[in-house]
Amino acid sequence: MAHKLILDTHALVWYLEGNARLGGQAKAAMTNIESEMVLPLIALAEAAFLIEKGRIGIPSISDLLSDVENDDRIEVQPLTVAVFERSLTPEGLRIPELHDRFIVSTGLVLQDLGNTVSILTKDGKITSSGVLPVIW
Repeated sequence: MAHKLILDTHALVWYLEGNARLGGQAKAAMTNIESEMVLPLIALAEAAFLIEKGRIGIPSISDLLSDVENDDRIEVQPLTVAVFERSLTPEGLRIPELHDRFIVSTGLVLQDLGNTVSILTKDGKITSSGVLPVIW
């Protein structure tokens, strides 16, 4: 099966902004035309919230949605009951922040389906949990 790259909010936002804080390996993965990226809906919602609050450089939520929808490599993954249930397993519970837990659990569900999964994140708690391989 495919190698799926789970995008956390920082990876998505910094990639779309062209922000230098995006890690080198994450940038290489996100610019690879063959990458298969998965954007958990909760990460998309968090990015929209940051735009609403004026905390990031993406001009509008419609610009965010347009960028995501126009990139055929990005698949928005809904928050499903399976993701919720996976968030309650020992692996899911190792992630302290709820939205991060759902992002990681999205990857765990895809892994359970036979996919190879890595997460693009700078989050220290996700990285130190060891639940998913990290690319940054």
